[in-house]
Amino acid sequence: MTSQTSDTLDQAIARSQGLDTLLRDLTDRAVGQVPGAVACSVTVRRADRLMTLAGSSGLPSGLDLRQYENGSGPCVDAAETGSARYSPDLAAETRWPSYTEYALATGVRCVLALPMAVEGETGAALNIYGSEPDSLAQGCEAARTFAERAADAVNEALRLERQQASAADVRTALLSRSTIDQAVGILMARERIDAHRALARLRRASQHRNVKLRDLCGEVVAQASGGASRGRQ
Repeated sequence: MTSQTSDTLDQAIARSQGLDTLLRDLTDRAVGQVPGAVACSVTVRRADRLMTLAGSSGLPSGLDLRQYENGSGPCVDAAETGSARYSPDLAAETRWPSYTEYALATGVRCVLALPMAVEGETGAALNIYGSEPDSLAQGCEAARTFAERAADAVNEALRLERQQASAADVRTALLSRSTIDQAVGILMARERIDAHRALARLRRASQHRNVKLRDLCGEVVAQASGGASRGRQ
């Protein structure tokens, strides 16, 4: 990969506001840096199904979705097998008849799908599209090096996404624990019972009302805080 390509991708990672923004930026950059490319998309398997996480501005609508529906096509094969798929001329292609007919109707004539090694996912591919027969022949090597660097960028973005989600889960758990502890304390003081009995009462009330324990305790704390505020007025 050229130093210029590596630098621009590093800049995209630094500037990214999240995985979606990063991937949209990457697909647009691929179109600009791979000779012959007119559109690009990123395929990743999530929740046991393939989906397009991002596409460049020139990506024909439904081009990838038709492959997922049929379970057949260059990006499906590349993601599932880990091997590149190149069709220099879809008009002469016989491997994916249903997809080929649709792609030709959208103006796509040449397709290159490159697998990407994405951590925690079972399949991913960078898909490059051309509008003329064999129009990606000169860009194959540039596309391969771009896909390798893009995989690094996607892995970094996914790592940050997982860290943020984990941190949010921890914050939620801590807030829930704090709210429950406050509600237990309020009930202990009000009913003159120990912590074990107070928590048991809250759990029974939660089950009886069919609401989460955290939400019920939030109501108890809010009511106690409101009563205390009125008492100070």
